[in-house]
Amino acid sequence: MNFEIILRFSAFVLYLMIMVFIGLKHMSKNNNSSDFFLGGRKIGPWMTALSAEASDMSGWLLMGLPGVAYLTGQKEAFWTAVGLEIGTYLNWLFVAKPLRNYTALCGNAITIPQFLTNRFKDKSHVISFVSVIFILIFFTVYTASSFVSCGKLINSVFGVPYFIALLIGIAVILTYTLLGGFLAVCSTDFIQGTLMFFALIITTIIMIFTLGGPAETFTKVSTFGSQFLNPFVKDNTNFGLIDIASSLAWGLGYFGMPHILVRFMSIRSDKDIKLSRRIAMVWVTIAFMGALFIGAVAKAYLAVPLEEGKQETVVIASILQTYPAFIGGIFLCAILAAAMSTADSQLLVAASAFSEDVYRGFMNKEAEPKKVLQISRITVLIIGLVAFFLSIDPNNSIFSLVSYAWAGFGATFGPLILLSLFWRGTTKSGALSGLVAGGVTVIVWHQLKGGIFNLYELAPGFLVCLTVAIVVSLLDKEKDPEVLKEFDEFKKACK
Repeated sequence: MNFEIILRFSAFVLYLMIMVFIGLKHMSKNNNSSDFFLGGRKIGPWMTALSAEASDMSGWLLMGLPGVAYLTGQKEAFWTAVGLEIGTYLNWLFVAKPLRNYTALCGNAITIPQFLTNRFKDKSHVISFVSVIFILIFFTVYTASSFVSCGKLINSVFGVPYFIALLIGIAVILTYTLLGGFLAVCSTDFIQGTLMFFALIITTIIMIFTLGGPAETFTKVSTFGSQFLNPFVKDNTNFGLIDIASSLAWGLGYFGMPHILVRFMSIRSDKDIKLSRRIAMVWVTIAFMGALFIGAVAKAYLAVPLEEGKQETVVIASILQTYPAFIGGIFLCAILAAAMSTADSQLLVAASAFSEDVYRGFMNKEAEPKKVLQISRITVLIIGLVAFFLSIDPNNSIFSLVSYAWAGFGATFGPLILLSLFWRGTTKSGALSGLVAGGVTVIVWHQLKGGIFNLYELAPGFLVCLTVAIVVSLLDKEKDPEVLKEFDEFKKACK
């Protein structure tokens, strides 16, 4: 092991030790499931904003998206980022405040399935059960993408076999998630979000000046094809309206992302949401710009072009070429941070969904809080194990894994969250029908190829869920007066 590897290794060990320490620090603060899953609804605006965006972006931001930009230019990467930017803003603007208030009103719901169950007074808990099934399916896939990011990073930087690298990343993620719960996850996400932010900014600036300034940079990159800087240029590749619509459709996913929505639910006051929204939008705008720029400019910047299949390591290669060993190690931790900040959030949300909505809802309704907490931690381990098996193949595409999971959540929960918050006429039957229809549409559409089926499955899944939920609700003549009364109380309180 040479001296540079030792310095990078030291940076990683220091970073990972800090993450585990935070988990240990917050372990004693978890007295019940509300503390473990929502931090007691006392998270401040800065931590809420950075935690939401860090858990949102995952290794996809620093590996998947730049990899697409490096391979094909700005076309797909740019329009995907635009869709996500719009979705982020609309989610903070329209969903954050009412969701925070309505979940508190609906029996102090601490999970999305629990909120939907309480919102529609579903005494059978069928909505909750179906919701948990989809959460476990899609979060396992999503968590696997984060594990793949960790494995590829450690493998690329230290030359450790991918399998061993995967085990190291998973061990750290599971450790501090199991120990510290939501407070630990939010605290680490705050640090990780900050690290990701500065790594992208500083690396982008250095790359520009190394290539001779903005004008010279654009000239050099353009020699590889104008599509690398211009998202409107096709350059012998077919990128039409269906492709643009598919990329923009990513924005619809935000309305149904449980690991982001719980951040809205946990904020200490709805008065803090405006500040959180501004912080989040600044962060996400600059982060997208940096990720897109590094991916495209690396074509001209890297001394050695990336091998086929290695495109998703473009940010890793750029950082290794740019910085001294220890500093480079610190910034490489930003990629590890991106993967970890999403994996921990997803594990926690999936565990809360099972322990609160299946175990307590069906299996043991009189379960003590400490017993629910124990079941939650066991669930984290099981989901982590399944995700590990899904991530064993080093050829897995981070972008593809995230794309599928993102569509699943956006199409199943997105329309229902919007209808639950804004339409009085939504019924239990409508919600359940929409939930099933949206999830099944995504799964089936994902298997079909060619023609209209090239459209990203999130768009048809979202539309089917919304349409079915509305139609069934309109046909449902049995409106629950208790549901209507509670909705009216919620709307009155929001004025």
